[in-house]
Amino acid sequence: MELSKLIKDKIKEWEGCKLTAYRCPAGVLTIGYGHTGSDVTPGKKITQAQADGLFESDIRQFAMQVERQFRGVQLSACQFDALVSLAYNIGIGALVNSSLYKRVKADPSDPAIRMEFAKYVNAGGRVLPGLVKRRTFEANHYFGQI
Repeated sequence: MELSKLIKDKIKEWEGCKLTAYRCPAGVLTIGYGHTGSDVTPGKKITQAQADGLFESDIRQFAMQVERQFRGVQLSACQFDALVSLAYNIGIGALVNSSLYKRVKADPSDPAIRMEFAKYVNAGGRVLPGLVKRRTFEANHYFGQI
């Protein structure tokens, strides 16, 4: 399934782009549009073109992982978008080990899924207003209200 341009643009907006490695609010070394991994080292610098390339590669990987994890579940394009956005932010492992995952697998139209998105608004031990806005958008998008 293809991600929409809307959700890719929103993820870039939410993540922001930093061309020098930094620690995100959760303390993870990050660069570009939320790229993490062993290739991110303190003080590392990249170009805008490299940040764009990392984002495209990362988002494609997350989309494939979400598609694999939800194989057999009839997801709408909006539901898929929202789940990839969430996974991009919290990690595929956290998504797969969540009650949100179990609810979507059981019934992707379950209204309680909206509240599951709201559980992921903390980083570094505190609620972040930006994550509250992101989760609200993702939940609304998931239910086709964007």
